[in-house]
Amino acid sequence: MLGLNEKLRELEANNAHIRVALVGAGQMGKGMISQIMLMNGMIPSLVIDINLENAIQSFTLAGIPKEDIVIANTLEEINVAIEKNKYVVSENAEFASKANLVDVVVDATGVPEVGAKVAMDTIFNKKHIVMLNVETDVVIGHILNKLAKNAGVVYTGTAGDEPGAVKELYDFADALGFDIVAIGKGKNNPVNLEANPDNVREQALKSGVSPKMLTSFKDGTKTMVEMTAMANATGFIPDVRGGHGVSATVNELPGIYRLKEDGGILNQYKIVDYVNGVAPGVFIIVTSKLPQVHHEMQYLSMGPGPNYVLYRPYHLTSLETPLTVARAAIYNEPTIVPLDGEPVAETITVAKRDLKAGERLDGIGGFTVYGSIETYKKAKEERLLPIGLVNKNTIVKRDIKKGEYLTYDMVELDTTTLIYKLRQLQEETIK
Repeated sequence: MLGLNEKLRELEANNAHIRVALVGAGQMGKGMISQIMLMNGMIPSLVIDINLENAIQSFTLAGIPKEDIVIANTLEEINVAIEKNKYVVSENAEFASKANLVDVVVDATGVPEVGAKVAMDTIFNKKHIVMLNVETDVVIGHILNKLAKNAGVVYTGTAGDEPGAVKELYDFADALGFDIVAIGKGKNNPVNLEANPDNVREQALKSGVSPKMLTSFKDGTKTMVEMTAMANATGFIPDVRGGHGVSATVNELPGIYRLKEDGGILNQYKIVDYVNGVAPGVFIIVTSKLPQVHHEMQYLSMGPGPNYVLYRPYHLTSLETPLTVARAAIYNEPTIVPLDGEPVAETITVAKRDLKAGERLDGIGGFTVYGSIETYKKAKEERLLPIGLVNKNTIVKRDIKKGEYLTYDMVELDTTTLIYKLRQLQEETIK
């Protein structure tokens, strides 16, 4: 946001800092903490992770001496340490939203159930919540946003993640009055539906990410989740189940994202998709009703028209998250949230292999299922199962073939989870 740097400088000059708590100190969390240490007007006061060493490393990697890091086991210890301007680590996620001086909580766990709990605790304690956890958002983002508004706080997805980066382009073009015909993201490797935590483990460890996370990237689930978030924030829908996923260069996109009758691949406009070959970028396809706009776009070397691509060749993931933190704390505004009303898209569940009755599933980034994208309306009609509701206590009720789409009727869900209960509440509020 323009001028945000000046606002942060003002805070720094007045010794008034936005205090941030992070839940989840994996690769993304560690990067965010280091980035905040370079910024004005913001302090990463508290880091929480079930592996305490990860939390400690998030600070030491950012140049914080160990003597300035306090390991806290109680809320009182956290409050006292933050008041003394110490950097605090803990294993208890509940402390993030309860710490007195914390202004904004960031969830970077990537686990749907954990994200639901962190978000609800944060909203209940009237603090802003930034979700570096799209996996939770695509299941219950609508109800969390509604609850946050009622509490007078901000619920938001993050800048830097591909949905947030796409939303920036979308808002820019929408404000200018362009007709936006498609939005999308790049994918940096072909979908591999055989990926699982065992066969990606070596690469994951070399990259410093968890095998489950890398699996979700490789089997396409993460891409489907991100497209679902884009759809729910803009109203754009998948043109076909799972998306087209073409291979293309940036310059080829305007020609590809035309209607079939005009030589393109689309059945309709206002769609969300992904493309192999333009990662790590995000894009939108625009056009205009007026000839003079076309004339100037062509003069500006934007292509021959009638469609044009606006392309951002990078997204800095968690390194950009502090901008969302600042926007929430200073302006009380989100970066990206689901539209009001009925969701637009759903990340549905597909069998990764043959499944037997009585077998337990494992969820995102596992051995048993992967995600695909479908319209919310179609998913509801067919009772297709949102993948974010699947966990290790989900039991298969009948044999399911590899590649089959799972429905609510095929499984016994764990109905004790917070995310399941919030999903039920969300469904009731949008009927």
